[in-house]
Amino acid sequence: MFDGPDFPKSLSEDVFNSWLEEGRLSKIGYHYLLVVWDEYDAAYRPVYAELRSEIEEYEMYKSSTRRESLVAAYDLYSESRIS
Repeated sequence: MFDGPDFPKSLSEDVFNSWLEEGRLSKIGYHYLLVVWDEYDAAYRPVYAELRSEIEEYEMYKSSTRRESLVAAYDLYSESRIS
């Protein structure tokens, strides 16, 4: 996943699927998976959100630090990408 010149590196489908499963199994009741690129660690990491509004808040707040950037957001249950 995330192959191409617009992304810093690719992400294994197995890792992505494990993130989806982890979010679904959480007792907190997450609905969204945010795939975040951490510039310092040079790696993708999952961030989970309960509400859709948290996606926009995360993008505005965290992207301003320049350490992290939101790459994509997904609905945990339909697995569809949110634009």
